[in-house]
Amino acid sequence: MTDKRPDTSDFARIFRAGVAMLDVRAPVEFAGGSFPGAVNIPLLNDEERAAVGTMYKEHGQQAAIALGQQLVNGATKEARVAAWRDFTRAHPDGYLFCFRGGLRSQIAQQWLAEAGVAYPRVTGGYKAMRRFLLDALEDTVAKRDFIVISGHTGTGKTGVLHQLPRAVDLEGLANHRGSSFGGRIGGQPSQIDFENALAIRLLRSDGDAPIFIEDESRLVGRCALPQCLIDKIATAPVVVLEEPLEKRIAAVQKDYVTGLCAEYRATYGEEGFSLFAEFLRTSLYRIRKRLGPQRHKDISTALDAALAAQAESGDVSLHRQWIGALLTQYYDPQYAYHMERRGNPPLFSGDSAAVLEFCRKA
Repeated sequence: MTDKRPDTSDFARIFRAGVAMLDVRAPVEFAGGSFPGAVNIPLLNDEERAAVGTMYKEHGQQAAIALGQQLVNGATKEARVAAWRDFTRAHPDGYLFCFRGGLRSQIAQQWLAEAGVAYPRVTGGYKAMRRFLLDALEDTVAKRDFIVISGHTGTGKTGVLHQLPRAVDLEGLANHRGSSFGGRIGGQPSQIDFENALAIRLLRSDGDAPIFIEDESRLVGRCALPQCLIDKIATAPVVVLEEPLEKRIAAVQKDYVTGLCAEYRATYGEEGFSLFAEFLRTSLYRIRKRLGPQRHKDISTALDAALAAQAESGDVSLHRQWIGALLTQYYDPQYAYHMERRGNPPLFSGDSAAVLEFCRKA
């Protein structure tokens, strides 16, 4: 048996270091929320967990344990223990956990020990770690200074963030670009997964220097920002990224046309282009009421013409027409209204090079 490491409740170390974790909860629990990098190899599958839970409610813990041992034995038990052993070999410094750090993780730990592997568990389990992260998130937001990176759509705010220390990419964590056209292949994480990943990112932003964050609204796609962070963003100093319209149009075309189409084709093959085109049309239709009927019709016509030319010859130049109209007639007025409501004047304004230079000295 390998040397035994002690069980731990040092959640800060686990999350700051990105320690590997084995989640032995049922798949349905894992799908509802876990932690970045955690691997789900359950003690009980969903059906087994439901049966054991019913037994526990009706006949108590010992009856539930007996049923669990009956359901998970022989080849089934061997397969699960073997999968756990593979994990422990790949991650000798990791930990295992269940929901409360109780019976399931203790059983998994015992079965591993019987197979010759001493592997520690997280005391308190998922519930304690989740509570720690929520508290850490609120504490970090309350105590640290933030600088908000703002700017019109297409100015490259996310690219600037990625070049700054202590930056939090909310759109990356939410797997969404934050606009009506912001959906990404692969979908978004659950709200709990988003909050956990956000808390860990903030936890890793050690020190006293400001944390940089993009100017986001309450929702990034369907992922909701915690209220404490919404309030912080609304009152924090703002640095505004400014770029000319032509450069913004080119940036949007690169991200939402050339790049996104390539992603769809790489993922879906021959169907990729039609799915990409459907995504753009659906995204535009989603904001038709805010555009108004005539503007929606005009921009939709321009989009259809651009997609037709792209499908026929690969030429993407016509996309500039509808992108430019959407920026000037929809996104720019929205941004102007947002900045007017914010009230506080920008701390600094400039192009990407100037903003990077200013922020690195902050």
